[in-house]
Amino acid sequence: MNAGFNTDIFKTRLEQGASRIGQSLAPEQIDLMAGHARELAAWNKKINLTAIREPGEMAEKHFVDAVAVQPFLGTESRIMDMGSGGGFPAIPLKVMNPGICFTLVDSVRKKVSFLNHVVRILGLEDIRAVHARVEDLAKMPEHARTYDAVMSRGFAGLEAFAAYARPMLNTRGRIYALKGRQALDEITPGLENEFHIIHDHYQLPFEKSDRYLVRLSPK
Repeated sequence: MNAGFNTDIFKTRLEQGASRIGQSLAPEQIDLMAGHARELAAWNKKINLTAIREPGEMAEKHFVDAVAVQPFLGTESRIMDMGSGGGFPAIPLKVMNPGICFTLVDSVRKKVSFLNHVVRILGLEDIRAVHARVEDLAKMPEHARTYDAVMSRGFAGLEAFAAYARPMLNTRGRIYALKGRQALDEITPGLENEFHIIHDHYQLPFEKSDRYLVRLSPK
């Protein structure tokens, strides 16, 4: 356990923040996310996983931001999280959706080690982290055209992310991009020609920063 991490502050902010965006977390879900946060803070001393260190801020900017995606999920059973980094949004979403199989992808081996460590200590099943470049995964039969959805937060510009994600989607697959306030500026005519695009706006409940979830479905 990370003795310097105030779990009570984290849990309170997480529970309040989720409630303010209309999501209710069970005590066991809060405990699992707190376990993730403690490990994130501990490992962050050794490798660069996040610039956010204060427990309340971490709860809001990482975990509540991930929880905000929950209402927009469809009936996906297999999801890839590209450039997962510290595990967002996939690990909090896995905690909320135990039946979804997640594959987390990152090109930095130490981050993949962290992700698999968190999955192991939280006792999560049907979720794994893969050390790979996404361009290479598109050539592998176990990944290409097999996912119901591909999601990312801050992995790449929207057009580049869509190009990386599309080869992973099955025939009914969808792309979820978690973006900041410049999100709509990234929607190009080329993307509009290629995808049906829906964007949803929300605010982080305490700092009131604007967030967007951009959903792209191939035409």
